[in-house]
Amino acid sequence: MSTVVQSLLALQHRDGWLSPDELRKLSRERGLPLHRLESVASFYTHFRRRPPPKHCVAVCRDLSCALAGPNAREALGEALRDRPGLEVVEVSCLGRCERAPAAALDDRPLAATAADVARALEGEEEAFFSLEAPRAWDAEIYASPDERFGTLRRALTQPPDALASELTRAGLRGMGGAGFPTGRKWALVAAEPEPTKFVICNADESEPGTFKDRQILADLPHLVLEGMLLGGYAIGAERGTLFIRNEYALERVRVEAAIEQARRLGALGANIFGSGWSFEIDVFVSPGGYILGEESALLECMEDRRGEPRNKPPFPGTSGLFEKPTLINNVETFAHATAIIARGAAWWDALAGGSFSGHKWISVSGDVAQPGVVLVPVGTSLGELLERCGGMRPGTSLGAIAPGGASSNFLTPEALDTPLDFETLQEAGSMLGSGAVIYLGSHHPLLAAGANVARFFRNESCGKCVPCRVGTEKALEILGDASHLSPDDEGLLRELHETLRRTSICGLGQVALAPLLSILDRFPEAKNST
Repeated sequence: MSTVVQSLLALQHRDGWLSPDELRKLSRERGLPLHRLESVASFYTHFRRRPPPKHCVAVCRDLSCALAGPNAREALGEALRDRPGLEVVEVSCLGRCERAPAAALDDRPLAATAADVARALEGEEEAFFSLEAPRAWDAEIYASPDERFGTLRRALTQPPDALASELTRAGLRGMGGAGFPTGRKWALVAAEPEPTKFVICNADESEPGTFKDRQILADLPHLVLEGMLLGGYAIGAERGTLFIRNEYALERVRVEAAIEQARRLGALGANIFGSGWSFEIDVFVSPGGYILGEESALLECMEDRRGEPRNKPPFPGTSGLFEKPTLINNVETFAHATAIIARGAAWWDALAGGSFSGHKWISVSGDVAQPGVVLVPVGTSLGELLERCGGMRPGTSLGAIAPGGASSNFLTPEALDTPLDFETLQEAGSMLGSGAVIYLGSHHPLLAAGANVARFFRNESCGKCVPCRVGTEKALEILGDASHLSPDDEGLLRELHETLRRTSICGLGQVALAPLLSILDRFPEAKNST
């Protein structure tokens, strides 16, 4: 898909920034007013408007990395101060939370240590993070690469509505955070009479603590692509786009290789497997911003506008990309859909015990001995998950849990028996959210942790809603250095939260202060932490 946004990314990749001359040139080539390009270029975080330094070290400042290295940027800046032409800056989550504190040197990920950055500057490739060989997952349904896309081949002999029906029987829900029933979504988009439809895979996970989709793209990209193809067949679409975050350049290589493999096997392109049905998939690289995880903001970006959420209704299923019905699911959801259609709802149900069904990828970070991505049966408790990851780090005791990423309310250690499931976590006063569990040691000042989350939402607010734009900033002013909180200031924060919850257009503003308030409610001693 050739868009203005992708053209701007190509310019920046070539020149390191978007110069006024190049913007004017692109304006003439595209026949677009210059102010349109300026509007887009000024919104997205990955666009530079001035010449870059010789080298830039971007250090993650968000929760998982802040727990591991609260002063990482300052330490790097001090250690590298004599390096000419080097700039050290703070950025939002880089999606490498299991290797916290994480950084990127000239957009290439590495550890946020002076030694690693120095090695990288000297040309040592080993200093950078690299992709490991694909891990063997129980979620893999193919014994060999040549068998891949066999589920699609079989599905093309069935009525399209059979696919959504199987997902409904399995009870699969969206794994991006909202948890909407997947089969129902597919059926709703399929029922739209408009002949032109689209499929989009949202691979722009950007919430602090969340990196499971990155692992799936690295290890099982074919299952994700096949899920998109199955979704396309189910709704009657002929084009799909995988919208991937800018920081996942390593994983994008695997995705593009899987696309080429699908084409070689006859699973992509014209007349797929001789069925008469055609489908194409392209990759759209995000220009940056957590807000693009919100599906309508993502659509605005793909249509070359600022990534600001749309008013709803209409929803993307009826009026999405270019006002056409659009099926949007995230990476994990499409991967699970492929497996369910291949093996059936009964298989999915048997993966978990009791009243639960299925399995789920979880990103685990924080003060655990073995952070990373794990695949566990739905219903696995927070305590069992912690044991799976080797428990807390030596000398560290559990102080709090964020069970669903930065958007989720914090839970006390007494919640370790809580199963990982949409309903049970909601009943516990939190949510499964993005499938990111962050375990915090008892030595961390929790008011500062809550302020860190509020700061993330302030930084990532698109600015469209006045309550969100102004309210998150005001909350941080009230918190100050987050060492203590007076009763009067607590009352102001609660009023702000209620205003944001009621008046923000999208979920970012609606939950921006909720994690902080959960700390005030469940950890009252945190109000006077130091």
